[in-house]
Amino acid sequence: MTRQAIGAASKRISSLLLAFALALGAGCPALLAAGKAAPAGVAESAEPPPQVQALLNLLADPAVRAWLEKQKQAAPPADQAKESSEQSPSAFLAGRMRAVREHLAALVDAAPRLRDELAEAGNILFLEFEERGLVQMGLLLAGFVALGFGVQGLFLWLTRGALQRIIALPLDSIAERLRAVLIRLAYGLGMVISFAAGSIGAFLAFTWPPLVRDILLGYLFAFLALRLVMVVSRFFLAPGGERFRIVPMSTGAAWFWHRRVTFLVGWFAFCYVTLDMLLILGVTPPAARLLAYGAGLVLLAAAVEMVWRHPGRVAGRNAGAWLVTAYFVLLWALRVTSSTHLFWLLVVAVGLPAAIGLTRRSVNHLLRPPGAAKEEAGAPSVTAACLERGLRAAWIIAAALLLVHTWDIHLGDLAAQDTALTRLVRGVLMAIVILLVADFGWNVIRALIDRKLVEVHDLGQPDTDDAHRRARLRTLLPILRNVLMVVLVVMAALMALSSMGVEIGPLIAGAGVVGVAVGFGAQTLVRDIFSGIFFLTDDAFRIGEYIQSGNYKGTVESFSLRSVKLRHHRGPLYTVPFGTLGAVQNMSRDWVIDKLTVGVTYDSDLDKAKKLIKQIGKELQADPEFGKFIIEPLKMQGVEQFGDFAIQIRMKMMTKPGEQFVIRRRALALIKKAFEANGIKFASPTVQIAAGADPVAAAAAHQALAAQRPPAES
Repeated sequence: MTRQAIGAASKRISSLLLAFALALGAGCPALLAAGKAAPAGVAESAEPPPQVQALLNLLADPAVRAWLEKQKQAAPPADQAKESSEQSPSAFLAGRMRAVREHLAALVDAAPRLRDELAEAGNILFLEFEERGLVQMGLLLAGFVALGFGVQGLFLWLTRGALQRIIALPLDSIAERLRAVLIRLAYGLGMVISFAAGSIGAFLAFTWPPLVRDILLGYLFAFLALRLVMVVSRFFLAPGGERFRIVPMSTGAAWFWHRRVTFLVGWFAFCYVTLDMLLILGVTPPAARLLAYGAGLVLLAAAVEMVWRHPGRVAGRNAGAWLVTAYFVLLWALRVTSSTHLFWLLVVAVGLPAAIGLTRRSVNHLLRPPGAAKEEAGAPSVTAACLERGLRAAWIIAAALLLVHTWDIHLGDLAAQDTALTRLVRGVLMAIVILLVADFGWNVIRALIDRKLVEVHDLGQPDTDDAHRRARLRTLLPILRNVLMVVLVVMAALMALSSMGVEIGPLIAGAGVVGVAVGFGAQTLVRDIFSGIFFLTDDAFRIGEYIQSGNYKGTVESFSLRSVKLRHHRGPLYTVPFGTLGAVQNMSRDWVIDKLTVGVTYDSDLDKAKKLIKQIGKELQADPEFGKFIIEPLKMQGVEQFGDFAIQIRMKMMTKPGEQFVIRRRALALIKKAFEANGIKFASPTVQIAAGADPVAAAAAHQALAAQRPPAES
């Protein structure tokens, strides 16, 4: 994994954290106006009934008023909701622009009152803490946090032996790495639980005033969230040691992202608790949102700093950094303008691919083959395929649920309604689930087949049952993989269309009619496919075997649904449709008999030649280089024929397929050497010219013959 890819994925993760922080203002509850006027006609001295007094006391509680205001703002009137659902796109856009202007105007109006509201909230807080004092409350909070760290330290002391054993865990195999990951996760959760028991548990053991309890408990939960994020970050990044690192990156990069993630989450948690406390103390929602957007600016600055200083950034390449910076600024602007729908859509559009890519690289790094320092390209394991695709599906489902929640889509109402839009939305959601299941199933099947192909790639000892089985698997598994892919794609597509309300019955019938028409028009294709099925069923040839069919011969390299690829021994590659193969001559099965013919002179001793050839056969069979390929040794069969100038003798031997050529060359060399050493001569054609005893008479006869010939025509 490259440093640039790590930096890009991490920047997208930080954008999610930034988006969460920018959502502080919109998610905080509002307060009702403080105080309540006395009803007209009622004397000031009149004591209300106890039930009325209890109701007034309850309404005077700031938390109750804030909850009522939040419910009032979250539930628009029924007429307004109905009108908004029936308005046109232009009216919706105009209403949206008006809402943005009103939102910004409320922020501008709240700015001058912000100091007074904070001062009033401080007075309320001072009066609430007057009995104990703000300093004492701060010391109590620090004491509970320190108590949490103390209990966590006790947990570490009690489990120091287990920690040493965890550090020394072997990581040589995939199973050992998974075991170590689960043990480290359990140990980290034990640290968080001990901190929670020491801080929050001790706090809940005492009785506190309601406001004091809410404030201190909120900050304790913020500390707990920070501790949990630190444990999770150390679990995935392991900045202190590379052995247990799940996300592939350098140690410097791990420390960089660990510190930034800890700061972002800690700032978000404490700002969220602070703003929630201010709302309870009477700060109006616009003023709280103004403070939230200011806190978001800190997160924006931290995100921009990560973009420009992360370890994976390449110096001089600023286009990507400027683009990501603009993306973060756009998110903050959308949050300020209360464009919630578009904000979360952009977060999911960028964050989901980043999360999926980071998950894939982490799974491949964690489940890399034993002995590999880093993830290697090749067929993934079944465990890696299941884990990676399962986490991918979980990310997609989580993103969909996030959009459903932030867009205020009620799944119950969606299931109860029966309009065209709701049916389409339900169908799309069901189609996504079907495609995710199909994708998961296909990747698991492909991983199984690919791993099996890797196992059978080496045939082992030739001409054994195991070698034959491996060769047959190498031939059939790729075709099985292609067939299963087609079946899964067709089934998933039909089920997805059916879930979206498309009638697939007529579609299947129409496909059948079209299939018949295509079958008539593509008879050659159909013939090729069925011929290939029968060839493979009959086990006529396998990958790696040398075959010949008509003018085509070569080693079988691969298959498709309609053709086979043959590599000629001189290099050309033939792509032959199955329908044109016809009778196939397989030259790589079981054994082969190779016959040799040599010519010797008529005065040769044939008995001696036979003994020499038999001795050469024994020498070849005893040779460690050639003997393992010889089934029957070389021997002389006898005289084949009498020629014009030589006696042709025939020899034969039985060898493993494909090995006869090398053995034949060696045998001929040994025969030549042995025959020459024993006086057996190889015959060669000769021409003899005989003449009379008197050269003068022969010349005279030749002249007389020439004189009798007719003169040549001019």
